[in-house]
Amino acid sequence: MAAVVTRHKHFDQEYLSIESKYVVQEYSSSVAEEVKYQHQTQKRIQGVVEKKMPEKHIREESMIRGPKFVVRLRSHTVYENSAIKLFCTVEGYPTPRVKWFKDDVILDVSSGKYFVENNAGFHALSILKCATDDTAMYTAVASNSHGQASSQASIIVKRCKEEETPTPYSWMSSQYSVLPEIKYTKININFTETFDVTFGKEGDKATLTCKMTVNPNMANLQPEAMWFRDEHLLKESRWVKMESGGGVAKLTLTQLAKDDEGLYTLRMVTKGGDAVHRAYVFVDDGPPPVPQAPGAPMDIKIHDANRDYVIVSWKPPNTTTEGPIIGYFVDRCEVGTESWMQCNDSPVKNCKYAVQGLLEGHSYYFRVRAVNSHGIGRPSRMSEAIAALDPTEFERIRAKKLGGRLDVVTYYDDLEAEGKAPGPPSKVCASETDRTYVVLSWVPPVYHSKAPMWYYIEKLQVGAGSWQKVNTKVPIRSPRYAVFDLLEGKDYQFRVVSANMYGVSEPSEPTDTVTTLQLKGVPSAPGQVIATRETDTSVLIQWEPPQDPNNLIGYYIDSCVKGSKAWTSANHKPHKQTRFVVHGLTTGETYVFRVQAINEHGLSDESQESAPLSVRAALKLPSSPYDISLLYCDGESMVLNWKQPLRSGGTDVTDYYIDKCNVATKTWKEVNVPPIKERLHKAGGLTAGSVYQFRAYGANLIGLGDVSTPSAPFKCEAWTMPEPGPAYDVISTEVRDDSVVVEWKAPVYNGASAITGYFVEKSKKGSDNWSKVNESSVNHCYLKVKGLETGESCVFRVRAENANGIGVASTPSDPVCIKALPGTQEIKCGVDEESGDIYLSFESCQMAEKSKFVWKKSYQEITDFSKGIAVKTSGSHSTLLFKNPDKEDLGTYSVSVTLTDGVSASYKISAEELEKMLALSYDIRNPIIPLKTQLAYKILERGRVRFWLQAEAITSAVTYKFFASNKELVNCEQTKMSRDAATGIIEMVMDHFTDDSEGTFTVQIQDGRGKAQSSLVLIGDAFKAALAEAEYQRKEYIRVKEGPHFMEFLSIQVGDNASVTLVCKVANLKKDSVFQWYKDNVKVISEVPADLNSGVCKFPLINFSKKDVGLYKATITDDRGQDVSQIDVSGKAFDDIINKLSRLAGSSASELSIQCTAEGIMLQCHMKYYTEEMKIHWKQKDSKIAASERMRIGGNPAMATLEIVEPTDKDKGMYTIEIVDPEKTNSRSLDLSGQLYDNAYAEFQRLKAEAYAEKNRGKVVGGLPDVATIMEKKTLSLTCTVCGDPKPLVSWSKNDREVEPGDQYVIAMDSGKFASLTIKGVSLEDSGKYTMTVQNKYGGESVDIVVSVYKHGDRVPDIKPTPSPKRIMPPTVPIVIPTAKPATPAPAAAKSPAPPQNAKSSAPPRGMKSPTPSRKK
Repeated sequence: MAAVVTRHKHFDQEYLSIESKYVVQEYSSSVAEEVKYQHQTQKRIQGVVEKKMPEKHIREESMIRGPKFVVRLRSHTVYENSAIKLFCTVEGYPTPRVKWFKDDVILDVSSGKYFVENNAGFHALSILKCATDDTAMYTAVASNSHGQASSQASIIVKRCKEEETPTPYSWMSSQYSVLPEIKYTKININFTETFDVTFGKEGDKATLTCKMTVNPNMANLQPEAMWFRDEHLLKESRWVKMESGGGVAKLTLTQLAKDDEGLYTLRMVTKGGDAVHRAYVFVDDGPPPVPQAPGAPMDIKIHDANRDYVIVSWKPPNTTTEGPIIGYFVDRCEVGTESWMQCNDSPVKNCKYAVQGLLEGHSYYFRVRAVNSHGIGRPSRMSEAIAALDPTEFERIRAKKLGGRLDVVTYYDDLEAEGKAPGPPSKVCASETDRTYVVLSWVPPVYHSKAPMWYYIEKLQVGAGSWQKVNTKVPIRSPRYAVFDLLEGKDYQFRVVSANMYGVSEPSEPTDTVTTLQLKGVPSAPGQVIATRETDTSVLIQWEPPQDPNNLIGYYIDSCVKGSKAWTSANHKPHKQTRFVVHGLTTGETYVFRVQAINEHGLSDESQESAPLSVRAALKLPSSPYDISLLYCDGESMVLNWKQPLRSGGTDVTDYYIDKCNVATKTWKEVNVPPIKERLHKAGGLTAGSVYQFRAYGANLIGLGDVSTPSAPFKCEAWTMPEPGPAYDVISTEVRDDSVVVEWKAPVYNGASAITGYFVEKSKKGSDNWSKVNESSVNHCYLKVKGLETGESCVFRVRAENANGIGVASTPSDPVCIKALPGTQEIKCGVDEESGDIYLSFESCQMAEKSKFVWKKSYQEITDFSKGIAVKTSGSHSTLLFKNPDKEDLGTYSVSVTLTDGVSASYKISAEELEKMLALSYDIRNPIIPLKTQLAYKILERGRVRFWLQAEAITSAVTYKFFASNKELVNCEQTKMSRDAATGIIEMVMDHFTDDSEGTFTVQIQDGRGKAQSSLVLIGDAFKAALAEAEYQRKEYIRVKEGPHFMEFLSIQVGDNASVTLVCKVANLKKDSVFQWYKDNVKVISEVPADLNSGVCKFPLINFSKKDVGLYKATITDDRGQDVSQIDVSGKAFDDIINKLSRLAGSSASELSIQCTAEGIMLQCHMKYYTEEMKIHWKQKDSKIAASERMRIGGNPAMATLEIVEPTDKDKGMYTIEIVDPEKTNSRSLDLSGQLYDNAYAEFQRLKAEAYAEKNRGKVVGGLPDVATIMEKKTLSLTCTVCGDPKPLVSWSKNDREVEPGDQYVIAMDSGKFASLTIKGVSLEDSGKYTMTVQNKYGGESVDIVVSVYKHGDRVPDIKPTPSPKRIMPPTVPIVIPTAKPATPAPAAAKSPAPPQNAKSSAPPRGMKSPTPSRKK
């Protein structure tokens, strides 16, 4: 050992020089000076910027997206063979990638020596066993698309600690020998309280708190709390507040938004490592301003901020319970104000929008609102403030060091002489391409002039025109700019021109052809979704990504209880990975899951639903058995028992395996190969006199659990003692606040005589003092121990007794706390109100997936169910039913629930209680509704007959049926039935009692389980007497009392012409009799007046359809009284009418004909009547056609139609219409192919071309008066708005002669849509008719304006305008429709709440003077 020490004391020169190099660099003061100077320089530059932009709000942070080290690497000095860990924290967007270097050489992490970690912006490099050659400078380089950053630290590896000299740096040169030794203190952090998964709603406040212990807790070395959300470091803001200190770290989200949803990580950082805790925060949508409106968008980002525009992007909300999103509105608010202004007039469909027209130097906030068919949803959280600035503003500032620490700040523009035009830019390229804009960037020319330089951009649509300037009004100063208003899917080239006050450069080289993007649509649906168990309230969801991601943003996950359609959102912020843990589920409930992919165009179709999964904790391996005990030994074998594992792993432990070990040989061997099913086993093949130990394993559905600790040593000697052996399986059940039931099993060894009883002993947990619970023995294997103290922990053991004495004590039970489980229920005894069965019912307060209810009688499990005993279990509820109970069923019944914390209860059925329940059971099984009176009849006025009976008591849920000669009667006008639950009377009034009414009348009643029946026989003389009385009453009523009445009640007639009419007939009328119609108790007027002379009244239902469904009523009234008839046109009656109309339509249907439109080819079938409620099917080649945007199925009352929109060759074939009624199906067919298709297609194309030309021809939108009066020597400006595609040509004429532009006549066209004619210094000769003609290749129109000039001082002439019609001009060339771009059909745009800028023209009324529009500067 001495030789080794001597060898290591002599350090070689190379080692010393390497170590000194890194120590000196780490602690050199010159580096600090340089950093300090750079900071002062940056501070001076910032001061110049603040002076240049007074009172402007500038936020640079939102434009910085490059990597940044939040926590930098720190240097370490360690000893040989020890472990070291360098760590740092990096932020940036996109998330930076970090590479590690050793002395500027990239590390080979595949060697196994170095281990790299990367989690939530935290990066670490670990060396498990340091050697002296690990002394080096280590560098972490972070990079993303916006740049890179680096951090360095040195590692100095020293020799063994005992070889240290008293002066650690004595080997260094004298100038550095004063450096102290670097020592680090290991700080341990243990979380004592953490935050769990949190659920909130938009607008709420949420606080995440962690409490911890810090050891050692030193004031100058407190850990740093760092909070992350989805791997992004959080900073203090108006939305996020952080507190740390005193063993508590707290994060407060002041006003929740869906941007706050995500995985939150708390990292407590110390020099020796870190402690981490993380949990998910879910944020649900807040209440919408309009019901069913969409949720708020999120993650508002600002891109390409420039002098007058920014590009805003966002992520769409989930729409599980709302309708699909139509589009979005983008709002802006200038910093310092509270006024939000809408930026777009109509909803934008993509999740990106370029906001133009910003004021340079002003700062803005932005937010986004989503729109669907129900309205506009909540706004998103507003963005960070962004300044509309030239991005090169700061690049043109420089600081020059003059000497010492003095410097001066200047602009590059001020460096050299002026007077020269700039050179052309170079390397023009498209750095970003979208559907309607392209972001260009270029390299500025070498420029040395005081005169400011700017740029012009020119574009060229390939194959369509010449170069055009893009920015004619806004000079561009930065070498990056976005060109807007481009067409989708078109090819463009761009070039840039430099300019200053002295001239313009030559154009740059044009870019390569740039093709704008086309709307590709949403991603395809995700693939298979798999749900697996996580915890008892969460499920892990995994899925396959979509085959066509199409710029995928993330995923939304939905959950639904199996069997329902109530889908709910699991996350409200797009999740990027293909696995997600859904929290907040109900334990035991069964769910299905689905996933939707999302991009800037919206949400994909839903994936297929996952297989149903019940929410339970994931199954695990069982823990080890324990307390192996010896129950009997015969000298060759031992009977063993053990306790089941404390943790079963969520399912039953079904198998056990035993090992034995001869203490002398210390070799473990298997006792059994086949698994043991019971916890009792006889281990044979033992040697008498030897000492053995045993151990056990438990196995469940998952696999084999841990092995138990070895048993106590057991000597293999035959038992011959006269007392009994030990009882076993001593357990505590039915734990309450002051009692517990102790159960056990009888000993395997009885001793020299039979067992006569048992004693139970009690001890406090941890004590060796045992006391008897029962003074006299009990002869059964259970005992209820009472009088215990709440909260104390006890253990119990049992001793058996025979004639020879008290035997060996059993193995003690597990400790039990004398306190009832929360929510503990007791067994309920009763009689089922429906079946009459006597039952014992129990509901468990705890349940696992594999839990079972074990019912016992006298604490012996019930296994014989042949005597009418049955067990029904549903969820956490179990019932023991007695189908035919008798005295043998008396006794104590108990129930226990497996895989719980000891849930159990018992109930004793006494003889007196059983007798009462048997009597109640009989009454329930044989219920009879007692009747006060049997069925009887009474003759009423008008000869009507009332059949009635009265029950002792009935409920409002009673049901009844009347029969006449075994034929059931229905409740209608002729036989009105009713019941009165208060009096118990049930009656039927028969309106027409005639000869056909002879027979037996019966009523059947059912109220719950109770039933009753009563009959009345009206046959022979009894019937004749009743009939005679009815006839007498009828005649007497007509003679004395009868007023107007219905001879024929309301009925429905369907005519051969497909007309539907309600008809009735009234009689016994007077002049003042009034007939009225009602629908749903609202008075209506028939188109056919009531004919009271004939008594026939009709109410036609014109164009019968669903609108006519309702309850119709007719009344006839005069001073003698009123009669009413009503009919319900709904349900079966409505279906019968539709069937009759279908029969008429089918028989009258004409052959199919063709009618072409500007949208497609329409097939028509004329018939007597058509309504959409008819069962009419359209087929193509025997395949049923479903209504869609391309196949429009409809019609009008005279025909049924099928319109094929934009037909293609696939639409050729045989078309058939089928008109279905219950008796027959009528069909008509047409072969749409060959010449017939070609002719129809040509006609469609012609109509389409005409419609296209009409839409795009040159038009005068508005703004011109019919008459303009003006005083001479004034200036007249005639201005109007024109439109057309392509942009139309405008010409002016006076009195049919073309106006030539000159000094007096100025003709202008502004922005391609504002045409004007300006006449300077008008004179009397300028009076006349002026004509403006607007025309392009698709045609145009012309309008006339009468100009009247009067002299100064004259009265203004009163000329009444005579409106002249516009003259339409036909197309000048054959109409060619451009090829349509493939695109997903867009939903109709929602109306914007802000007035559109291109709404109704603001032109003055015809006949007034036209104002001169102001020119935009």
